[in-house]
Amino acid sequence: MSRFTVEETNLMCIYNVGSRTDLLSELSAMQKHLQSDETELLDLTKSVIDKLTDMNDTEFESISDELIGDFELIE
Repeated sequence: MSRFTVEETNLMCIYNVGSRTDLLSELSAMQKHLQSDETELLDLTKSVIDKLTDMNDTEFESISDELIGDFELIE
């Protein structure tokens, strides 16, 4: 997933709902709630949206498994 930075990947993990178009929709909706002084998050979100827009669904599906954490159940 070298196309995305660690920060971008983290943001995608938070808002990923399964598909590229749904992720784009979630990020766009979230971006509208940011304040003008949240420039770092605004820039990060724009960067992710731009990169996702440049991808197709097949490319996204090839990286989507990496967006889901591999959590172990601790008993």
